[in-house]
Amino acid sequence: RPDSGTMVMAEGTAVLRRNRPGTKAQDFYNWPDESFDEMDIHICVVQGQFCLELNGLAVKLQSECHPETCTQMTATEQWIFLCAAHKTPKECPAIDYTRHTLDGAACLLNSNKYFPSRVSIKESSVAKLGSVCRRIYRIFSHAYFHHRQIFDEYENETFLCHRFTKFVMKYNLMSKDNLIVPILEEEVQNSVSGESEA
Repeated sequence: RPDSGTMVMAEGTAVLRRNRPGTKAQDFYNWPDESFDEMDIHICVVQGQFCLELNGLAVKLQSECHPETCTQMTATEQWIFLCAAHKTPKECPAIDYTRHTLDGAACLLNSNKYFPSRVSIKESSVAKLGSVCRRIYRIFSHAYFHHRQIFDEYENETFLCHRFTKFVMKYNLMSKDNLIVPILEEEVQNSVSGESEA
């Protein structure tokens, strides 16, 4: 029986579809493409895994991200995010926004109403996946711009933001304009400087 990170194709060939912590950067997302029929459920399952791993960053943020110091969920000065966990979206302290977002994403991704089957997803539910990604990404952006040491330590251990950014780009779940943590810019600069030295 394959583990939950492995999908078995019709021919019986197992294809690993998870980047575990410690996966080398050049191996991120190097799996064969799958049919569009199977892609939505894969995206849903992987988002759940990202939420699970993002709880580790949330725990670390609690040491310095307090309601008194981070009164709003912000990234840069131009970004203030409203929390969708309330009846009417409103401002929340950043740590509360983080908790609400992770709880809400877990509830949504495990909802029988929106995702009644682990085999296929209703078209009306697919749109919710991009919204979940945008909200999750805000946690990374807040940590990067306001708690850089914690972000860097966690990112160096897990590459979670890097993996998440590649994931949302691969499946076109977020606009590039909203990807404000310069994760992939650094990768491009490193590969260009590496090529120029050769």
